[in-house]
Amino acid sequence: MNTNITLHGTESINEKSKNLDLLETTALVKLLIADQENAVQAVFDASSQIAKAVDLAAERLAKGGRLLYAGAGTSGRLAYLDSSELTPTFGWSRERAVVAMAGGKGAVFQAAEGAEDSFEMGEQDLNALKPTQNDVLIGIAASGGTPYVLGAFQAAKKAGALCIGLANNPDTKVLEQSDLPILLDTGAEVISGSTRLKAGTAQKIALNTISSSIMVRLHKVYGNLMVDLQATNIKLVARAIRLTRLATNVTDDMAEAALSQAGWNVKTAIVMLEKNLGASEAAELLEQHQGNVRKALE
Repeated sequence: MNTNITLHGTESINEKSKNLDLLETTALVKLLIADQENAVQAVFDASSQIAKAVDLAAERLAKGGRLLYAGAGTSGRLAYLDSSELTPTFGWSRERAVVAMAGGKGAVFQAAEGAEDSFEMGEQDLNALKPTQNDVLIGIAASGGTPYVLGAFQAAKKAGALCIGLANNPDTKVLEQSDLPILLDTGAEVISGSTRLKAGTAQKIALNTISSSIMVRLHKVYGNLMVDLQATNIKLVARAIRLTRLATNVTDDMAEAALSQAGWNVKTAIVMLEKNLGASEAAELLEQHQGNVRKALE
């Protein structure tokens, strides 16, 4: 057995933390926190590629496509987190944010590490989603070589879907086989090989940035207001009232009255108040402008 294998990227040894278990607790905590700064820089360094991914993805999703994700372990769990937040935040249909995770949904809570080694399973799980040419698949793998993700890519490519690859190691298959490779080069972890640390943080930031930017491009935001939220609880009802008030400079009572008539659709309420229209007229005007509040008001 060769014991002189040179490790690279996320698998390499972090010299700063070789005596991690001997550190005093405050020093331990500070080292773990400080190392996360590298995650932010890694995502920032990938800004240009992320921007390209956003523009191409938004173009397909505007035609009715879905945002699909494929991942294993930490990467798969982060995919579930990103996809689940799109509906309450942006009113994005749950059916249009779907995750294929190695080991299935159960692997979110119970690790199924062996499942990530199956190329065939990744291909089968993605095929089960019946991908189309308007779909966008984000494949996530810290190592950059997860067979499950590569199998999902193969199925997506056959259907003509756009494949975006996120990986934390350079020169890897996930990057090579994606249409848009995004390298998040975070390097060695404080706890050797534990990609739930800064590699995972970088993936979370990248996913947040990609999906949020896509939603902005799809007119889910007016100014910096999340005007397509779903008012499904007391907190979100109050937020809908506040957003409508901020967009129109009316009172809370006026905002609430408009929202009530608009079925608690913030966009419709804004157009109603700004253009002095009824709910159905405002909704129709928005539809004519593909949900773009700014154009509807112009």
